[in-house]
Amino acid sequence: MAASIAMVQFPLAVHSFVLPSAFLLLIVFALLLIVYAFRKSPKSIWSTYDQILDYCTFFYSSFLKPHSADDGSGQQAALESFYKIGGGTGYNIEAMHAYIDVPNFFSGIFLVDLSPSLCEVARNRFQRLGWDVKVVCEDARTFRLGDHLEKLANVKPTSKCSAEYTSVTGDMMYKADLITMSYSLSMIPDYYNVVDSMVRLLAPSGVIGAVDFYVQSIVETADRNYIGGSFNRHVNWLSRVFWRAWFDCDRVSLEGARRSLQDYLEYRFGTKKIWDERNYLLGGIPYYIFLGCHCERAPARTQELLDTVDASCTESPSLAPAQGHDLVLPLLPQPAIPLETRSKAYQSAIVNLTSNLPLPSTFYQNHRMRIYYDEHLKKHTQFNHDYLYAFTWEDPRVDQRLLQIRDDDTILCLTSAGDNLLEYLITANPRRIHAVDLNPNQNHLLELKVAAFQALPYVDIWKMFGEGHHPDFRRLLLDKLSPHMSSQAFQFWVKHIGRFTSTSFYDYGGSGHTVKLIRWLSGLSGLRRAVKEFCNAKTRNEQREVWSRIRPMILSRTLHWAIVGTEWFLWNAAGVPASQRRMIIRDSVDLPSHNMSSHNRLSDATGEAMWSYIVNTLDPVARDTLLSEDNYHYLLALTGRYTRRLPSRCHPAYLEPKAHTKLSHPKAFSGLRIHTDELNEVIQRFTPASLTIAIIMDSMDWFDPSSTAATTQVRALNRALKPKGRVLLRSAGLTPWYVHVFEKHGFKTQRVAARLPGSCIDRVNMYASTWVMTKVGDGE
Repeated sequence: MAASIAMVQFPLAVHSFVLPSAFLLLIVFALLLIVYAFRKSPKSIWSTYDQILDYCTFFYSSFLKPHSADDGSGQQAALESFYKIGGGTGYNIEAMHAYIDVPNFFSGIFLVDLSPSLCEVARNRFQRLGWDVKVVCEDARTFRLGDHLEKLANVKPTSKCSAEYTSVTGDMMYKADLITMSYSLSMIPDYYNVVDSMVRLLAPSGVIGAVDFYVQSIVETADRNYIGGSFNRHVNWLSRVFWRAWFDCDRVSLEGARRSLQDYLEYRFGTKKIWDERNYLLGGIPYYIFLGCHCERAPARTQELLDTVDASCTESPSLAPAQGHDLVLPLLPQPAIPLETRSKAYQSAIVNLTSNLPLPSTFYQNHRMRIYYDEHLKKHTQFNHDYLYAFTWEDPRVDQRLLQIRDDDTILCLTSAGDNLLEYLITANPRRIHAVDLNPNQNHLLELKVAAFQALPYVDIWKMFGEGHHPDFRRLLLDKLSPHMSSQAFQFWVKHIGRFTSTSFYDYGGSGHTVKLIRWLSGLSGLRRAVKEFCNAKTRNEQREVWSRIRPMILSRTLHWAIVGTEWFLWNAAGVPASQRRMIIRDSVDLPSHNMSSHNRLSDATGEAMWSYIVNTLDPVARDTLLSEDNYHYLLALTGRYTRRLPSRCHPAYLEPKAHTKLSHPKAFSGLRIHTDELNEVIQRFTPASLTIAIIMDSMDWFDPSSTAATTQVRALNRALKPKGRVLLRSAGLTPWYVHVFEKHGFKTQRVAARLPGSCIDRVNMYASTWVMTKVGDGE
């Protein structure tokens, strides 16, 4: 595939003030270069001298040289005053060669700059490289690709050079498939016209990329749902004032009247990716990287896009499902669907279109599996930009045995860490899976795993999620994974690159508290070797013998009283909410679930109840399951990683090489939809009788028995499920209070597992009971 590229490029302007710290930095850097060169080879000192000279020239031009064109003589004269240093123009195009074969990949390359000096440097660069790059010294506002292509001999529109006829004049208008702008918009006084011209210049399927400085408060973007996330966008007041004044000295305009240059880019183009960052090497300069495309405003095509996405979110039978990620036309007459029964993605898009705004960024992604959500809502921000579960605590083998999932099933499930969802795809490949989680960061984790299978070889996936460590994760994220992720997920993982490059990925999130606590306790008590023997035991008898040695550490009553039994640890590390904790206590003291008058008795029993619950969880696991071969849940909790070589070979099914073969297929995830919302909000918007299975884990334990939330959700499940559709759930209670709610609203209930004292119902054994609820009637 070939393309033509037009680039508007300006090198990075630093400043013309003298900074004592910069002098020191330059001297230290020069000395380090000399020492390194001498140790490597005395002959390389002279080449190092040339490098130091180049840095000194840059330092003088950036920090010391007077800015002599502030007399109103125009922007070109100002650029010439600043940039006569002969360094930089064309570098981005040369650097691009590390990723693609630039001369052969593009049918035409144009570099546009207003500075004659920089254009001359660019010509020399490309002459040295032997590349046919057209360097144009022109105002970006007036640049037209066709003006220059038509001057070249034998140039005709081909598939390698996009072109279209304008409807007004009938003239041929050439289009660029890729446009990049590097630190240029902030230096163009009338940047609105430039951005407008880029809209006309960009091919319908083209991509525009921009990197530039910015200063902006989060308040200015709080109500915009089309910006692709604002994870690191906010710049505090002091920084905003400082950087505006700093850059103004070099005619780099970041003043408040212009606000952020991102705003107009995001208004004129659909956002594919946005990355807000700081250059801390140069004092924390705020900058952004924007990747966009044409934002579709044609009513017919936009309606087609919305209906297709809406159908895949709500299982609407009015539209045929998309093949892969391509749009399809309606096959059946569309009934008038009330707006309140549409997906939230559809509703948000309608609001934007009526306001002449781009669609939310999720509509412009390469994969439209992530459904739009409002990241600023308190129900999402309560998780403080972190996930609770880095791995899933439910046993997927039991799910498959109880449900017998088939390829024609439509499943609703909770995301958690995405491990079980991946296993459903491997073992059964259901028609559709709707993954739901209120915590956006759990869905960011799922997106990362999906992107890894779409872009990486097996060895990298094993390092990331098997060992929990990959020293090259930053490069993989930027070069390989980002095209397969939503803008919000990409921002999250850019901010948390260290989770894979520092210690272990599994040390982070709420579950990471447990992993680190066990490692700390085993080291403190001198039992680290015993824990290793426990995880590598070849037989259950051998494992039971070692358990008798480490049990006093893990099930220490002192530890339980000080840490494990506290409300903070139960929520932040184990993900146990207060309502679920109360269910455990009530079972322990044998109180009716509705008896709210026994508060004092419940309080007195809290410590003993939680202690007994943990004992009844762990003792049977140590006795009846073998960690080294079959129980990867606890193997990970104890060691912080999975294993694939003897003496211990234990990991989830999605980390098998054969799973990679299946999940790396281009259409492996075409049936996946990721919803970031409350479970009930998603269920209520499904087309009636469209789901066959709902796997809701222990989510109903979180409801307050005095509220109507359980009734509302059960009725919604009944409406969304087909006849004989099933709900699989787990509970911390042996007979949870909401069972009768299911029975009252059209379900047959069956407890398929009960964890009595001393028994082990699955490899996790974390829940007191497992239930299958089958739809047998209407829920009204």
